[in-house]
Amino acid sequence: MPVTSQLFKALGSREIRKICRSAVLLRPLTAPWQRSCPPAGAGQRHGYRTSSERCYNLTPPQVNSILKANEYSFKVPEFDGKNVSSVAGFDSNQLPANAPIEDRRSAATCLQTRGMLMGVFDGHAGCACAQALSERLFYYIAVSLLPHETLLEIESAMEAGRPVQPILQWHKHPNDYFSKEASRLYFNSLRTYWQELIDLNNPGEKPDIKEALVTAFKRLDSDISLEAQVGDPNAFLNYWVLRVAFSGATACVAHVDGNDLHIANTGDGRAVLGVQEEDGSFTAHTLSNDHNGQNEDEVKRVLSEHPPSEAKTVVKQDRLLGLLMPFRAFGDVKFKWSIDLQKRVLESGPDQLYENEHTKFIPPNYHTPPYLTAEPEVIHHKLRPQDRFLVLATDGLWETLHRQEVVRIVGEYLTGVHHQQPISVGGYRVTLGQMQGLLMERRARVSSTFEDQNAATHLIRHAVGNNEFGTVDHERLSKMLSLPEELARMYRDDITIIIVQFNPHVIGAQ
Repeated sequence: MPVTSQLFKALGSREIRKICRSAVLLRPLTAPWQRSCPPAGAGQRHGYRTSSERCYNLTPPQVNSILKANEYSFKVPEFDGKNVSSVAGFDSNQLPANAPIEDRRSAATCLQTRGMLMGVFDGHAGCACAQALSERLFYYIAVSLLPHETLLEIESAMEAGRPVQPILQWHKHPNDYFSKEASRLYFNSLRTYWQELIDLNNPGEKPDIKEALVTAFKRLDSDISLEAQVGDPNAFLNYWVLRVAFSGATACVAHVDGNDLHIANTGDGRAVLGVQEEDGSFTAHTLSNDHNGQNEDEVKRVLSEHPPSEAKTVVKQDRLLGLLMPFRAFGDVKFKWSIDLQKRVLESGPDQLYENEHTKFIPPNYHTPPYLTAEPEVIHHKLRPQDRFLVLATDGLWETLHRQEVVRIVGEYLTGVHHQQPISVGGYRVTLGQMQGLLMERRARVSSTFEDQNAATHLIRHAVGNNEFGTVDHERLSKMLSLPEELARMYRDDITIIIVQFNPHVIGAQ
């Protein structure tokens, strides 16, 4: 069914890209992973100018420079030469498809408790909401986990003008941005939240982690909405808070405290555990559910929240109101506010925001808002010694590789299993030429392993350059990375990955 121009105006670039991929680029004979370069004229079919349609072969150093530009690694310190944390460390990386990239990531240690937080955030209709989540969500979670007495101490220090003990130790790549202009606004909203927690919580009561995660997600989304309604005298801040509220973002967050792993997921990011079996192989254990039209339980939930008269319009073509792919997200107030509130805020807001077709557009069949929630689904998992690593990633990875393939690639990279095991030929006779092919395949795997010192980089290398044999095709990788911006986002999404490695001996001892 053709997509109307009005619908394209209403959708963000991410939605447009996914429609185009499913309608055109994923046809069997023209799928991007079945050719090394887009065919001539492909850009014109999608309405793009293609003056840069030719593919350029990048040298291996150029490929590595692109892949490693955003990589970051953190190793949890040892004490007296021993690991005391169930987390050994993590590797993270990002590869943009949009310009600017709409994904964000965060990692931090909770200084007032024992927990570590890691999260990936996937923005749509721009990067503003994902950026705000990357700066703010962990503070809301950390505050939600603090005992009543600690909250009182923090508030007393604030009132007396004394220094406040830090709540988080951030683990940031130099390119990870924090907004100085909005920091005071963000802090004031956070302080109001912990003041309310002081009134609500009972002394001596230990916060429940699952409840704290749900409360933190919902409260931050509420504050994003409230800040946009109240506005700000500062023109830049007023424009910024409206951009945050009218764009949207999904979030997939892990909290690790000892042997307790909690995954809080809102949207279609995913958390997958790599479990090592007795024979040394790895299996995938998914710890999150995608909140989209492919999840029958999620469709039922959405339908149950609206009258039967809307049963045919709430979910249409696997999208919320026929427009939005994730069924849970932060921001996206055009799916949450009443029509009157949207018009009032936009008409009183900056002209440049009101001129944006994405914010002006009211979804069709919009009768009983809110249609969208930021409430996360929280899954708890008790870590075991065989649980070796956790992969958190935005949907740009999972659209490219199956979760079992992701776990295999990471597991082999971390253990070197792929070049330690003997070559198997299944009991059949093989020619020298066939044996040479098997050896060359192994050599390709070992070569790509030694190129990377970061597991997330290694995984992205496979996600972009993987061939039908499960190895990296360096020619294809080169050409995919040399695609111009207007074509790159038609072939893949932004990819953001955090790979958390666990200490099995610490987990087994607890």
